[in-house]
Amino acid sequence: MAYNHGKAERKWRLWKEAEEKVLRNCGVSESTIEKLRIYDRADFNSTRRFYRYLNDVAEYLEEMSDIEPPKAVNTVTDLLNEIENENLYRALLTVDKRTLQIVLLKMQGYSTKEIAPLVGLTTGAIYARLDHLRKKLKQFKA
Repeated sequence: MAYNHGKAERKWRLWKEAEEKVLRNCGVSESTIEKLRIYDRADFNSTRRFYRYLNDVAEYLEEMSDIEPPKAVNTVTDLLNEIENENLYRALLTVDKRTLQIVLLKMQGYSTKEIAPLVGLTTGAIYARLDHLRKKLKQFKA
């Protein structure tokens, strides 16, 4: 959502007016109130610059996502090529291709019952292979 400078400005102004009214009722001098106003305005401007910068970055990222569509991972080789962590890559190289095929099909949204006939295993065997892989990856994480 974009940063609305006008809305933030009005909100800050209303808050500041209410604060200054309280300060005047408490007997604070006008010079002190003015110093507080200058300080608070500088803080508001700093925050405003941050949100504008944040909005610019978000818009840039949205534009980049439109320009560079995500690469489709259709094969086990594509899956391995997308891994940037070298240690994880090496750990997955030790896993057999059938298990990696199961992982790929899971990533594509297939259920275990749908995967079983595709890879020629029972659903129990698929669960066991995924469990072994989870344990291996937990060791990798540690």
